Amino acid sequence: MDSNSLNARTEFAAAINQICAERGIPVDTVLTAINSALVASFKKDYPEQALKFEEDELVITADIDSENGQFRLFVGKEDASKKDRKEITPPGFGRIAAQAAKQVIFQTIREAERDAILSEYADLIGKVVTGMVQRMDGRNVVVDLGRGQAVIPVNEQVPGEFYRLNSRISVYLKEIIETPKGKQIIGSRSDERLLAGLFEREVPEVSAGSVVIRAIAREAGSRSKVAVESTQPGVDPVGSCVGQKGVRVQAVINDLNNEKIDIIQFAEDKDKFIKAALAPADGLDISFINGETVVTVPKDQLSLAIGRGGQNVKLAARLTGSKIRIVSDSDETKELSIVTSGDEEYQIDQLDLDTKTRNLLVEAGLLKIEDLSDEKLDGVKGIGPKTLEKIKVQLASYKN
Repeated sequence: MDSNSLNARTEFAAAINQICAERGIPVDTVLTAINSALVASFKKDYPEQALKFEEDELVITADIDSENGQFRLFVGKEDASKKDRKEITPPGFGRIAAQAAKQVIFQTIREAERDAILSEYADLIGKVVTGMVQRMDGRNVVVDLGRGQAVIPVNEQVPGEFYRLNSRISVYLKEIIETPKGKQIIGSRSDERLLAGLFEREVPEVSAGSVVIRAIAREAGSRSKVAVESTQPGVDPVGSCVGQKGVRVQAVINDLNNEKIDIIQFAEDKDKFIKAALAPADGLDISFINGETVVTVPKDQLSLAIGRGGQNVKLAARLTGSKIRIVSDSDETKELSIVTSGDEEYQIDQLDLDTKTRNLLVEAGLLKIEDLSDEKLDGVKGIGPKTLEKIKVQLASYKN
């Protein structure tokens, strides 16, 4: 039998042919599913017979009669030919067959359509697409992509970002996974590759390859640093990404709900690259000691180099792949030094703490929000009543 059509001598056969043709589903796929459902129905309704057949090493199969459209059941050895099988169709089985066929057809159509849609989007995995926020599924965001849907799990969302129904958003399609409900496209708003895809969309030089993105360090929803390099003489990579009057980078910033973006010239010279990555701080002196990059910073540039909560230096460390130690050139501000590889994930960094307070908590081993009890904070050297009150304000804001 042709896998693309069924001998249409009955209304049932004609209906299957029409449905499969309209939906682009192979007829064999539907028939195989129906046959399996019929065999399962027989085993459920006639368990003793089914068990006996199994003990005798006989296999139950189902088939459709192309002359009258009726399904019939047979039993025989696994490798038996059609003529060597014995028919075991019970009386009144036609009603069961019709119901099973109906259910299987609808289910097969749904699954085949979903698989076809997922196949279309499989080529877009690793790309940035635009979709519409359709609904919330618990804490997950469901995004309408047109023919398909993507789900943005909580861990792929941007902290503090609000997803308004029917609003259009850009999504990085990360992967297709198996779930109890079937295959599902996973999207992301926090992935660094979303940022890369947006620059590819907005900057012709990036999409053409004359400007390449060498590295990205991102704290989604807050700030990112992007290192770019030109592959063609005469092309300014930073200027290309910024655009005339900042129009290109502003389009990316708007798409990311005003996330701050620093665009940096990549350099093979580590000294030069790290200095650029620590912008807007200036006047830096760099030395490399025992695997650490020690950056000596003027007193008036220290807060810029470190950033609030150590954000600037952490992003710079991550961008350059360096372990950076920031030290002041003034004895007055030595206590504000910080060392980071950019990979540390401290929960307290989600609070809007100044660098000195943040460092005191890290040194005291209070790295989680739950660690910041009154009792533990009272025991931290260097934290007085005013600082304690500021921490409590930040904790209240975080919990709300």
